[in-house]
Amino acid sequence: MPPSAPPASVPDQQQREQLARARELHWQRARRFTLLLLALWLATGFCTVYFARALAHLTLFGWPLSFYMAAQGASLVYLAIIGGYAIRMRRLDREYARAAGEIA
Repeated sequence: MPPSAPPASVPDQQQREQLARARELHWQRARRFTLLLLALWLATGFCTVYFARALAHLTLFGWPLSFYMAAQGASLVYLAIIGGYAIRMRRLDREYARAAGEIA
């Protein structure tokens, strides 16, 4: 009869709790950052249009600020939001993977 394989390492209760805490911290940070970016997106998209008349008397490079934000500024802010999200989430995922590796 061939020798049986050694039993797989089963994480004990303390390791599972540490992993659950690390996972909860990861998702808490991810949700908080996502809400911050959504608020920035709302401020850029909605508030610029809503306050367009008030922003019209301010000029940027010879154009009314409301026109500039609608034509160029909002697109640049959206790109910054996407880039910031990708960079921050990559960092958060690496931190979580490192913490999970240390626990296991």
